[in-house]
Amino acid sequence: MAFNKLKKWISIDDDDNLVGDEDEYYTTGKEATLKETEKSGNNMILLEPRAYSESTQITDHLKNRNSVVVNLKRVTSDQAQRIIDFLSGVTYAIGGSMQKIGIGIYLCTPKNVAVQGKITDDADKRSKNNTDDEELDW
Repeated sequence: MAFNKLKKWISIDDDDNLVGDEDEYYTTGKEATLKETEKSGNNMILLEPRAYSESTQITDHLKNRNSVVVNLKRVTSDQAQRIIDFLSGVTYAIGGSMQKIGIGIYLCTPKNVAVQGKITDDADKRSKNNTDDEELDW
C-alpha cells in the first residue's frame, strides 16, 4: 500500500520501465532543435565546423544514430586537434567508430552503423611503393 502511494507521488505507472534502455542512452535535451528526419537515425550528415563549440552539434547527430562526415579544413590545427580528441571520446562512449577518410576529413559513426574497408593515406602508399632494396613476393 505504501509503495502505491510512493508510485503516485513520484508519478510512476505500472507500465513504466524503471531500467533505462539503449534508446534512452542516445537521447538528448537538445532534440527539439534537430529536424525530425535527422532524429530518425540512418542519415549521413556532412559538417564543416568553424569552431570547437560546434562539436556538440556533431555529438547530437551521433547520439541520434546518424553518421557524420566532419571536414576540419575551416578550423585552425589546434581547434581541429581538440575536435578530434573530443569526437574520439564521444564515439568511444557510444560504442561507435571514427575513421580518417582524407586530409582533415573524418567519418564518425554510431554503434548501429558498420563501416567496411579502409582508406589508405598517401603517405602510406608512398612508403609501400618505395621498395628499392626490398624483395617482393608476388
